[in-house]
Amino acid sequence: MRKQEGHKRKPAPAEHKCSPAKSIRKGTVINLTVTDPYPNHHRPTPEECRAVRDDLLAFHGFPQQFANYREQRLNLILKPENEQRSTISSSPEPVVPPMESVLDGLVSTILSQNATDANSQRAFSSLSLHGRMLVVVADSKCIENAIRCGGLAPTKASCIKNMLSCLLEKRGKLCLEYLRDLSIDEIKTELSQFKGIGPKTVSSHPNVACLLMFNLQQDDFPVDTHIAKAIGWVPMEADTKRIYVHLNTRIPNELKFDLNCLLFTHGKAYRTCIKKEDNQQKKETSSCP
Repeated sequence: MRKQEGHKRKPAPAEHKCSPAKSIRKGTVINLTVTDPYPNHHRPTPEECRAVRDDLLAFHGFPQQFANYREQRLNLILKPENEQRSTISSSPEPVVPPMESVLDGLVSTILSQNATDANSQRAFSSLSLHGRMLVVVADSKCIENAIRCGGLAPTKASCIKNMLSCLLEKRGKLCLEYLRDLSIDEIKTELSQFKGIGPKTVSSHPNVACLLMFNLQQDDFPVDTHIAKAIGWVPMEADTKRIYVHLNTRIPNELKFDLNCLLFTHGKAYRTCIKKEDNQQKKETSSCP
């Protein structure tokens, strides 16, 4: 049978294309500000957030794994004051830990999903040996083998390769430092153009929230749905996206960073506070301090 003239099969799209880019005009900023989906759920109150932060801080101390990020945030807040004091007294500014690059922060966050800290760090070190540009041109299987120790290798390899390829295509270099000068909505607009972190998920994507909080020193609150439900801060039927919006609406900005780090630490140390029985979340108060 002869094929009809002029009828051609559409070529398959390249794996690394920035999938949402065609629908986002240059210079457009996606308005991701959403009203509280649970306006009648009045928890957590600012007082409750502060009390939980203070109780966990007294119980755990501030977790060392987040200490450098905390010092960097404090330095940004106190920088004008420190500069003025240094000018007047001629004393050197306090030593601040070097900032992790924004791109390294995003890759690290992707690798840390559903992985222990040790395994995600091993995966990051293994991937770093290849170099960012080699990751762009490497075969997907090669990348998977490099990060297999961190789990979910095919999914993470595809996400990282697509993100780096899209960034190189869009910006001409593998660097995300320009995000430091943008607002939260502008940052989310930029990240929404990367395949795997599209506009449908960017507003509540854990990778984005962690990048905003740790690497870009923005006031954002990544979500642990189990803890949020266990302590009654959201309705039991709430989904991740609505939980993210509700908590970011109700938790005071100045408490978000410390509270997130402390809840994360507490959740890892006392995951038995919450267990699944008959597909419902229940608290084990006897084992939780």
